Amino acid sequence: MLNFLLWIFLLGTLNSVHCGPLENQCNWKGSGLSLEPRSVEQVLLHCTEGTVEWMYPTGALRISLVPRQPMASTGSGPSRFTACIKPAATFRGAQLYLEREGMLKLLLSEPRSSPRSRVHCFSWHPHQRVALFLQATPHQDISRRIASFRYELRSDWDGQLALPLNKLSMEGACRPCNDTEILMAVCTSDFVVRGNIRTVLNDEDMQESVIAISATRVYRQKFTLFQHREHSVKSLGNIKTPISCGVRPGPGSFLFMGWVHFGDAWLGCAPRYKDFKRLYETAMEIHQNPCEIALD
Repeated sequence: MLNFLLWIFLLGTLNSVHCGPLENQCNWKGSGLSLEPRSVEQVLLHCTEGTVEWMYPTGALRISLVPRQPMASTGSGPSRFTACIKPAATFRGAQLYLEREGMLKLLLSEPRSSPRSRVHCFSWHPHQRVALFLQATPHQDISRRIASFRYELRSDWDGQLALPLNKLSMEGACRPCNDTEILMAVCTSDFVVRGNIRTVLNDEDMQESVIAISATRVYRQKFTLFQHREHSVKSLGNIKTPISCGVRPGPGSFLFMGWVHFGDAWLGCAPRYKDFKRLYETAMEIHQNPCEIALD
């Protein structure tokens, strides 16, 4: 019934649709005060990341996620895309739906109190059409309501193991990586760092653990996550993981691998370095390592 009522709303206001500005294809900022009652504003987003800020929500906003061709131009192209949405802590005034193949699924309802910035991820195949549908919730006073969120769009989170998306979900984040996943993570992760755990701080509000890492060697990092600070000889940086995983500080050298998610490093696989070295050398002998890395 919910899907039916929303589609009646869309069809009934089709003639009053407005198109958002095309000069900024990564970020969108607008006001519901500029819309006619019961109208739907169309927005196209072509970038891999950006923000949407809808002030004084009225009517509805339909946001189409349209990846640029270069993302699908290598080889046979990705088999699917993955997008993640992170609402602002001040998200108010609207409900967020995922529109896929003519069906609507509620991703985020308007919170009654200050919401945690929980991330919502979803995937689709290149031949499918998806959009985000923001529907304003009725309020007498909309002056203090802003529906704002950040988004990320990736085409490389669909490897054979689909490990990143699994590891970013609450269900798969704490599951240890098997040997095949560890070897694949060396090739596909946003960062690969050998180091030690300095401290672990738990954020109860965000339900996240922040692992402070002292890196003895940075094999790869797509972004500047680990760098020298003050007079430290080693590179320092932080990695996040759900607090439910129960990470504790301990001795030993680890190989930390994972992905950058909304500007933060998130843990994927973290075998002890001695165990990884043994696994990697065995894979090298039987020619089953998917890529090469220089061992110490």
